[in-house]
Amino acid sequence: MTSLAGRIAGASAGSATTRLIRWFVKRYGVDMTEAANADIASYKSFNDFFTRPLRIGARPLACADFICPVDGAISQFGAIDDHHILQAKGHRFTVTALVGGDHALAAKFRHGGFANLYLSPKDYHRLHMPCDGILTRMIYVPGALFSVNPVTARGVPDLFARNERVVCVFESPEHGPFAMILVGATIVGSIATTWHGVINPMRTKKPSEWTYPDQHVRLKQGEEMGRFLLGSTIVMLFRQGAIAFNEEWAPERPVRLGEVMGSHPI
Repeated sequence: MTSLAGRIAGASAGSATTRLIRWFVKRYGVDMTEAANADIASYKSFNDFFTRPLRIGARPLACADFICPVDGAISQFGAIDDHHILQAKGHRFTVTALVGGDHALAAKFRHGGFANLYLSPKDYHRLHMPCDGILTRMIYVPGALFSVNPVTARGVPDLFARNERVVCVFESPEHGPFAMILVGATIVGSIATTWHGVINPMRTKKPSEWTYPDQHVRLKQGEEMGRFLLGSTIVMLFRQGAIAFNEEWAPERPVRLGEVMGSHPI
């Protein structure tokens, strides 16, 4: 089903594509006034529409140490309990499992902070940087393709550590190491980053890893770092003492790109 959805989303089918986009906009209440291009009929494929850029000024960036990297809703956030992350009430998973079994990488975030943010179908689906970062590693972890909506998150144990995902590891000069994990899901056609392009075109069962010792991928706060072709979840990991989350944040609260996510503790 996911492969079929990916082929449909990538097809340039003229009026059929336009009808599909119109149906989707109406069904999910997509606000096209925020798009750089509000003309539904001008999009050649559903993917072009789904990964549409925002108009300039639609998401002003707050003056903060950490900004929210996406439009979506908070699933869970807070402190990592030793090496466990809260998925939903009654469900936890380990950082080690999330990052593909790398104990040394997971140890960098022991007792740190995390945030799980869910992107619904109506949301803007480009992902941006919460702070400045230098890319050091990227790991593709094959896995299942469960839905990641709030109902599934409450019912499927280890959901985010079982689904297909891409682990992007950064180093911040101000805040130390942090990771952005892009979690795949049912009918998510692909996951892409700005420096690599589509990472999972063939969906192999073997993990892949890329390292960036030359530090040539340097992204500024608010800069685009990736995108989902159909909706999913992003999990962020921070080292101990790096972030104090916004006091207004709460589970299930909607969030928008550029709002204050947190600050560096004094």
